[in-house]
Amino acid sequence: MAKESFDKEIQFLRMLVLTSGAYSRQQFAERLGISVHTYDKTIRRLKDILQAVYQQLPQEQGKEFAETLRFNYYESADPMLLFLYRAKSLKDSETYRLTLLLAAMQEARTAMELLDACCGQMPADLPLPDEKTIRSDLKYLEEVGVIRREPGGRPYRYRIHNDLTNELTYEELVDLYDFVDVMSNTQVPSVQGYLLRDTIKKAVKQAENETAFVEPFLYKYHYHSRILDEAHLNTLLHAIRQRRLVRFLYFSPKSRKSYGSQNTNPLFERETEGKQELVLPIKVVYDHQYGRWYLLGTNARHGVKKYRMEGLTQIEEGEAVSEDLFNAKRQQLEDQIRHSWLIDTGRSVTVRARFYNPEGVQPNFVRERVLSQGQWGRIAVEEEDSFVYEITVNGTTEIKPWLRSFGSSCEVLEPAALRRELMEEWKEIQDYYESVREDF
Repeated sequence: MAKESFDKEIQFLRMLVLTSGAYSRQQFAERLGISVHTYDKTIRRLKDILQAVYQQLPQEQGKEFAETLRFNYYESADPMLLFLYRAKSLKDSETYRLTLLLAAMQEARTAMELLDACCGQMPADLPLPDEKTIRSDLKYLEEVGVIRREPGGRPYRYRIHNDLTNELTYEELVDLYDFVDVMSNTQVPSVQGYLLRDTIKKAVKQAENETAFVEPFLYKYHYHSRILDEAHLNTLLHAIRQRRLVRFLYFSPKSRKSYGSQNTNPLFERETEGKQELVLPIKVVYDHQYGRWYLLGTNARHGVKKYRMEGLTQIEEGEAVSEDLFNAKRQQLEDQIRHSWLIDTGRSVTVRARFYNPEGVQPNFVRERVLSQGQWGRIAVEEEDSFVYEITVNGTTEIKPWLRSFGSSCEVLEPAALRRELMEEWKEIQDYYESVREDF
């Protein structure tokens, strides 16, 4: 994985998924807050990466970038995951240097030996690295688990960390691949799992015996935005663990733009609709119902704040805060979301709903679902054909989709305002299904 960010590419891929490529060049550029020229450069760059990633595709399928989502129905999640991380903004010199380092570390090498190996093989048109650069690369590769430092004193020796795949038999590799494949496609977060799956898949192909390798499972995941937002997850979790502030440019879901170019020429400086934020991050929350990530934190002016992670760009870590301050802010947040179905910090209200048991069906899947998903709510009354569920939550906005998902098996009793809202929604749905002709 590269070290630089790729906010622009993330927002472009998100719009590509949501619009299915229906925007024109001008519309894309306006929505991103960049020039058409910059948009064209981004397209060329992504197409180059796409060509490298999908060399096995027929030529006619490699023509249009928008078709990356339609090559294979069950493989359409892969471009949004692996493609994203391969699309990070690696400089040419960094690409060559990291490749040479990894190749040289098939055997244990010191930093100076690796410096000599890089200087001897770098292309003539690229700058030669110095010792400081090599040691910085080694530190980064060790942090992400690609290499490991061998036991012993100075000078330290480094070797590529591939024991996992080298020491397993072919059958064990296949079993491991199947497990990682299932977990990465069904658990949150998933990006790191997909990267691991890709590595193991290559190892399986290299160790393939007489029996051809066949992938036993097929998946189709529709929340591509959730996967795109995972690009920010490690950065935010690292800041939370280190008790550090974060700075970012935020674009709310209501904003007409989703990205702001970083202008270096004051003559061409343009206004963005993003808002600069300085926040102490405390918690990251995933809404499985809508496939959305949220950042919860506090700032000096407004106290507790909530952000949709899809609107975060240009994230940078700031200074660290004391452990006492972090714990105090975390307690403040926990107090406000104690009764939140998800992240709502509104006024508490008690919701009572009657759930109807399915007729002649065992086991009672309605009751089982309420007990498994109902969080801290409780069954207050049980009758032969129904039961009353009761829960205190901060506002009704977040719990309403869950109640609505039970259809006719759920009747909201209190509060009256929520009952009226649902009645109006069901009336509207009924109107959609009314016949357009009287003789139907």
